Amino acid sequence: MARANTKSGKPLPKNYEGIVNLITESYSDLSSGFQKIARYVTQNPNVVALESISLIAAKCETHPSSLVRFAQEFGYSGFKEMQLVFQTRLATAAPGFRERVKALEGELSRNTSSGNLGHLRALVVRDIAALQELLDGVPEDALAEAARLLSKADTVYIAGQLRSESIASLLRYLLTMLHRRVVLLDPAGGLSQEMAETMTSRDALFAISFRHYAQEVVAITEHAAARAVPVIALTDSQLSPLAKDASVLFTIPEDEYTFSRSLAAPVCLVQSLAVAVAALLQQNREEAPRIPTVTENLRNRKGPGRGRRG
Repeated sequence: MARANTKSGKPLPKNYEGIVNLITESYSDLSSGFQKIARYVTQNPNVVALESISLIAAKCETHPSSLVRFAQEFGYSGFKEMQLVFQTRLATAAPGFRERVKALEGELSRNTSSGNLGHLRALVVRDIAALQELLDGVPEDALAEAARLLSKADTVYIAGQLRSESIASLLRYLLTMLHRRVVLLDPAGGLSQEMAETMTSRDALFAISFRHYAQEVVAITEHAAARAVPVIALTDSQLSPLAKDASVLFTIPEDEYTFSRSLAAPVCLVQSLAVAVAALLQQNREEAPRIPTVTENLRNRKGPGRGRRG
């Protein structure tokens, strides 16, 4: 008979999805040290499956004994038993982010450069890997539901601060060009949470935040959920504080141990969502869905031959 988890009484998970769900359910009750381990093991399953406990502990900036206690927290005899669950995932799983990076680095090794060009190459390699991971990891039903919410909402509210602000601004631009009513919950003036008070269940909130999570965005998301406002969340993990309140969740894992965090994959996802919204709004058009530009609209309003300067 399978042993049970000491917290829930349920049988210990024998697959990766089960253990991630278990960690997610318990995450808020874990210590800060265990939360750090939880973030790493759920976002880097192939590393956890293949590397030694000492190397994984170094990546988590903790002691190997902490990994043992972490596994025991969920009912496993030790880290080795938990690691076996991650190893079973490799039989069917697609390559993870780190594995894609290693493969790409191998392909591009003959073009290795140092200095600033070397930094550029490293960023490009990671962006390519992140975009491939995005393509494999985003479900069709999530894209469809997010597009439906964005196209049907009376008003789309967008919350994104710190480095996510540029993604929020892009989404506002794209949806505005599709003639959607959009409110960007800009932190300027300190009124973003006050502006969020006007949300209703007929609206939708698009919340964007990655580690380290912007507290105002987290608060706005919690407020929206409490008022039955549909939330589309773009974040880095199921363990993100945005995840628990999301009607639709998009996760783009990040390598939190590197200095530079690219926006290539989040920007690509936002653009694809805008195209999906355009497809819903332009169903009667024969050509492919498209998003007009400001200059194109201005030219159309003026008509041919008008507005030119000699």
